[in-house]
Amino acid sequence: MKIYVLAAVSAGAAAWVLGAPPEWSVLVGILAPVVLAAAPRFLHGAITGASTPDPREDATTEMSGVEFEDHVARMARSCGMPVIMTSITGDWGVDIIVGTRPNRLAIQCKRQSRPVGTGAVQEVVAGAPMQDCSRTMVVTNHEFTPAARKLARLHGCELVGRAELPRLRSTIRRLTQLSEPTGP
Repeated sequence: MKIYVLAAVSAGAAAWVLGAPPEWSVLVGILAPVVLAAAPRFLHGAITGASTPDPREDATTEMSGVEFEDHVARMARSCGMPVIMTSITGDWGVDIIVGTRPNRLAIQCKRQSRPVGTGAVQEVVAGAPMQDCSRTMVVTNHEFTPAARKLARLHGCELVGRAELPRLRSTIRRLTQLSEPTGP
């Protein structure tokens, strides 16, 4: 509290010494503590706002393929699911395994500058049984070709493109939920 009183008196006195009329000196004295109290919050907000990417900016475009896989794995881990990142070679087309048996999810990550084709869908659909996964997903920073969408629909593979990336966590949770037991 003392610092605010000191700031008020100092600012008012400085305004008076610099030739401001008395009413302006009082006004400066009153506003100085308000500015002093608001400055840290304002500066924090300005710095945070300047460093936060615009929703139209896509941070994934600056990532490498491995960084994109790490990004997707971090998002999956934030769902509270166990996550296994497969080795770069011999992964059977599966980059990330999420969840527990019997509902493990095989994810193929594609960070590309063009739409993702059928190859990614084929790889993850074929590799999922080899990794003991019951569900499949392809995640990209771009979009998918119509042929990839058709093949994914045929095989029940979930496609997550640039527009769906903000909802990736909820999609992972939905796909890894335990199945409801069926009747006799």
